[in-house]
Amino acid sequence: MAMTATPQGVPGTPAAVPSEPSVPKRRNTELTLLGFALVLGMFAYANVSEALLGKMPSNFAFVGVVFAAALLSCHLMIRKFAPYADPLLFPLAAMINGLGLVIIYRLDLYSRANALANHDKVPSAYAPTQAAYTIVGLAVMIGIMLLIRDHRILQQYAYISAFVGLILIALPAVLPASMSEVNGARSWILIGGASIQPSEFAKLLLVSFFAAYLHAKRDALTLASRRFLGIYLPRGRDMGPLLVCWAVAMVILIRETDLGVSLMFFGAFVIMLYIATERTSWLIFGLLMFVGGASAVTLIAPHVMVRVTAWLHPFSDVTNTTRQIAQSLYAYANGGLFGTGLGQGYSGLVGFAANADFILDTVGEELGLVGLTALFLAYGLFVSRGLKTSLLVRDPYGKLLAAGLAVIFALQVFITAGGVMRLIPLTGLPMPFLAYGGSALVANWILVALLLRISDTARRPIPPALPFTPDFAAPQSFPLNPAPSPQANQVNP
Repeated sequence: MAMTATPQGVPGTPAAVPSEPSVPKRRNTELTLLGFALVLGMFAYANVSEALLGKMPSNFAFVGVVFAAALLSCHLMIRKFAPYADPLLFPLAAMINGLGLVIIYRLDLYSRANALANHDKVPSAYAPTQAAYTIVGLAVMIGIMLLIRDHRILQQYAYISAFVGLILIALPAVLPASMSEVNGARSWILIGGASIQPSEFAKLLLVSFFAAYLHAKRDALTLASRRFLGIYLPRGRDMGPLLVCWAVAMVILIRETDLGVSLMFFGAFVIMLYIATERTSWLIFGLLMFVGGASAVTLIAPHVMVRVTAWLHPFSDVTNTTRQIAQSLYAYANGGLFGTGLGQGYSGLVGFAANADFILDTVGEELGLVGLTALFLAYGLFVSRGLKTSLLVRDPYGKLLAAGLAVIFALQVFITAGGVMRLIPLTGLPMPFLAYGGSALVANWILVALLLRISDTARRPIPPALPFTPDFAAPQSFPLNPAPSPQANQVNP
């Protein structure tokens, strides 16, 4: 029987439907990296226990199974509901979180041994609480991904996000000091034995608002008035948003004496403004305004003045006001290139907040410059994947949102590390995923969820275009001068 070819382009003939572009999902890569993060964390856990107790932890197998199950469950949910998400974001966060748990456990052992040696009351362990916060954070991450199937829905609630975010930031300032002040900074909500740092959640809401606002006002903010010293200056009428954010940052600094939150809030807005407009003048104006305002506040806020003095003269009062920053510098010096080894340092001498604001000291002393560099590379890789997501996503709001989330994460790392390393005055922000604190940990897992959702949208292939069918096409074979039909020459009677 002879084969006949189907004519192409004939009306009524079904056209071939283009296949969906092949884009690798790379979920197996994510699973492999999660296995590496788990093995690294469990190895560090065993290493600390062997160094300080001379034996393996009694709950080693139980901890390994619990966290393996938690990571695997999250991976399966990502595989199903965000199959094209970036494969590095979740493993990087899990690895840093695991290292933080090990270091907090190591500092718990130091505090316990120190209390027993001095016949004091043995303090509570922080590592189990932080482990519980980790499980809660992972659950919240999956919940956010299931709740928000499209990040663009957040754009509809931009002004609500701004309103709620500002309330969360301002709430500690209006509460009594007994319900909001910790170590001189009024940035907490203390209820009974629990504490919440609302600014950690406010930063996410404000970044969402900044992204929506800058997307809507980008054209106006891009316009320049005149050129001065090679820089295009913004128009005076467009300085309003920058002045408002500067005023809010200064109020936070004055009322709550929280330099870290103030710098993170204002810095995120200025950098996102630069990303949206590509005007260097916004960066220069923002930097000058914040430095000038913070310098003025230093003269009227004793708590801020103490921190600035400790920054400028870290060894002037090592038994009192500058003891922590001096001990922090000693820890880095003692660590050297390769560190003293896990469990064999003296970073616990920092005292208060050794497992929170100063937890980076333990990394620098016990893992050395090599370990500290590896940690910063992990943070840098996390930020770079967030910025790459910003470049890949197609909608302008998503671009600014992903960039803002990556920027605010990078700012928190820089502000915290710069404070304990005496690059800038100490601010009191927790190191993301590493330091003790439930509010910061859960908020950062929400940040991961948002980046995963945006990256899934960014890497997802574009749906194929509708197939071309000749039925809807204009006729292609009509002659330019058609011959008249015989009926055309007939005359009706």
